[in-house]
Amino acid sequence: MCPLKSRLNTPFLLEIFIGGEKMSQQTNGKDEEFFFGDGNFCSENGQEDLTVTENNEDSSFLEDSQNFSKDKKSFKNSFIFNVFEWLDVVVASVVVVVILFTFVFRLVAIDGDSMNNTLFDGERVIITNMFYTPKRGDVVVISRNTENSSVTGTYEEPIIKRVIATEGDTVDIDFDKGIVYVNNEALKEDYIKEPTYRKADVKFPLVVKENCVFVLGDNRNDSKDSRTSEIGDNGQVDIKYILGHAVLRIFPLNKFGGID
Repeated sequence: MCPLKSRLNTPFLLEIFIGGEKMSQQTNGKDEEFFFGDGNFCSENGQEDLTVTENNEDSSFLEDSQNFSKDKKSFKNSFIFNVFEWLDVVVASVVVVVILFTFVFRLVAIDGDSMNNTLFDGERVIITNMFYTPKRGDVVVISRNTENSSVTGTYEEPIIKRVIATEGDTVDIDFDKGIVYVNNEALKEDYIKEPTYRKADVKFPLVVKENCVFVLGDNRNDSKDSRTSEIGDNGQVDIKYILGHAVLRIFPLNKFGGID
């Protein structure tokens, strides 16, 4: 510490630096008393000549400013790195989703009422045909294009139905009682809207041909399916035209889940 006490009787200009700023005071010949005891000011002759030593706080402030600049640059570099890292994750995720929904899964919108009360118009389901072999009870989406369509060369919308029988099974329908038989056993069909009363032009009983399936809509009296020759080969659908097995309903969200 360098304390200084001075009584000044002559006019003079007092200039000091405090915190890096210049401060001045002109005395008017009156007795004025100045005291500096903070360790930052010293007197060379003990009276009028005053000098100011380097302020240690200025040096500390400069160091803090430099450190702040370094931290800011480091933060900026870190932020840019994180942005690119997140972009990398997003792009990879999009690629995976595209591959999955191109080669493994498909999103299908239900159009119509033929699968009530299992599926309803406007609902969305996920289908897959990877390593799939049709079996009784499966809900499947079927293409009606090429030779699987009653109208050659004309595009037909795919249909969604339930597999009732597979190759080698014998199918019969009692339209008076509304009961479907497979291999002489009456099916217990909790999923249908009402019994099967509606006839078409396919004759029963019939045996399902090799590599084919017999399908019906759950809304039996409002469905075009294997009871009509307009579907497949006299009502029987070649499994190569099965686009996929409906495995998951994703919309509406309150009905999200598997499909029975």
